[in-house]
Amino acid sequence: MEAIYQFVKLEKSEALQEFAQKKLDKLEVKYDFIVKAQVYFKKEEAQDPNGFICNIKLSVPGPQIFAESNKDSFESATAETVKDLDKQLAKKKSQMRTHSN
Repeated sequence: MEAIYQFVKLEKSEALQEFAQKKLDKLEVKYDFIVKAQVYFKKEEAQDPNGFICNIKLSVPGPQIFAESNKDSFESATAETVKDLDKQLAKKKSQMRTHSN
């Protein structure tokens, strides 16, 4: 799966990118139909104590899958976003199985 990372009004962070990539790799192992991931990190100063936002769009067969989380760190926002995507992907996978029978 190709992953594109964008840091909105932030310094690029290799560590954060690696953290997100490990999470995405786990999704890719479970769901081999993911084509591409677009990952956006942004900081909303006005939203203390949270304001660390991670949103991820996944290109899959059919409509894109999207999730976003706003937490107190980018790591927890990424983990929460990936958890949401996992639920959506599980649902999609079961729908795909139903249609292919």
